[in-house]
Amino acid sequence: MSLQNPIGRVRGLGSAKSGSEHWWAQRLTAVALVPLTLWFIYSALALAGADYAAAKAWLATPWNAVLMVLLVIATCHHMQLGLQVVVEDYIHGEASKVITLVAIKLGCFSLAVAAIFSVFKVSFGG
Repeated sequence: MSLQNPIGRVRGLGSAKSGSEHWWAQRLTAVALVPLTLWFIYSALALAGADYAAAKAWLATPWNAVLMVLLVIATCHHMQLGLQVVVEDYIHGEASKVITLVAIKLGCFSLAVAAIFSVFKVSFGG
């Protein structure tokens, strides 16, 4: 005996098998963002009023550079996951949905690459 609706069984509708993975990824990035954001806020307040040389010296330390890259990755991935849910829930045209999702993924990826490049550029000089 199946709990699936007979019309759903005929149409092949049912679990897409990725909802729980998406949910867990969004929760994992949210949990990761809590300490990373607190670290960033504390660091930004500590650097308030500092000049570029002091900020560059701060970011040049390996610990701070790694945490900054992790913050960028977690933020961009969390943003992409959240925007994907909004698009899937509120955009009903299939073509519009696909185009929007591709644009979101490319935009978030581009933003992450640019931010990580900036961290490396400031950290290693140039």
